[in-house]
Amino acid sequence: MSRHTLAPAASAAAPPEAADRRRGPGVLLLAVLLLGAAAALALTVRADAVDPPFQGADERWLAWMGGPHEGFPAAAAALLDWFGGPLGIVVPLALLVFLLVRRRWVSAAFLSGVYLAGSMGVVQGLKHLVDRPRPADPMVRVDHGSFPSGHAAGAALLVVLAGVLLLPAARRRAWWIGGAVFTLAMMWSRTWLHAHWLSDTVAGAAAGAGAALLAWWAFSPALARERARPARSARSSGHPTPRSCPADHVTVASRGGRCSVCGPGDPTNDEWGRRAPICRSPEAGAGIGVTTEQ
Repeated sequence: MSRHTLAPAASAAAPPEAADRRRGPGVLLLAVLLLGAAAALALTVRADAVDPPFQGADERWLAWMGGPHEGFPAAAAALLDWFGGPLGIVVPLALLVFLLVRRRWVSAAFLSGVYLAGSMGVVQGLKHLVDRPRPADPMVRVDHGSFPSGHAAGAALLVVLAGVLLLPAARRRAWWIGGAVFTLAMMWSRTWLHAHWLSDTVAGAAAGAGAALLAWWAFSPALARERARPARSARSSGHPTPRSCPADHVTVASRGGRCSVCGPGDPTNDEWGRRAPICRSPEAGAGIGVTTEQ
């Protein structure tokens, strides 16, 4: 439910550097928890790669994934396996091309660096460190090292990167939910195909999401400044910029932060999803705007 408060007009045009001050600890805390969980699992498995303490649970889950391996589950698992294989590099490359075409150089560098560091550094580093044997008779071609699942790590990593780089902050909730479902489906497929133990997929998803979230927290100010450049360019070119609703318009603001006198205006999103609808009314000056907090 939205809450409307009176805010000075200057807050609607806050400089992009304000995102630095609003960078909260929530993303950092979640990233540290996920990476810590992946590290704890890795150390536990490395101590006894053949028979870790949760090997019994892994074997029971693998027994439940015994079959029949046909029909829709087989098609879904094969599609997810393909997505994590050949298509796994096509999607980030397509996203990289899109960012380069849009001249979002910081975002393109962020995507390239984080994806390579996450998939090559974190995942392959853990595989060589732990060197856990895979389940017997995998149904797809696999490389060495069962721990962690590269497919699960890549899915979680890509979900976070795409959500951060493509979607405005106010519209990410549905993406996070869908991304979580997609990552869980990838985890299921790797165990259903007998390519990984369940704990491998849990560690992979935690490592991929944690690495992406940590990088996002670190580079969110730079990404926010890049997104704000078009607005700064418009102001420097002499184009009229939106102004806040006059004080008497605030009293008739409708739900959602839209002024029923001046129209919807141009919502300005900051890094954390707060929106400030701005009015282009000729009579708008240094009045008072409507801020919608979610």
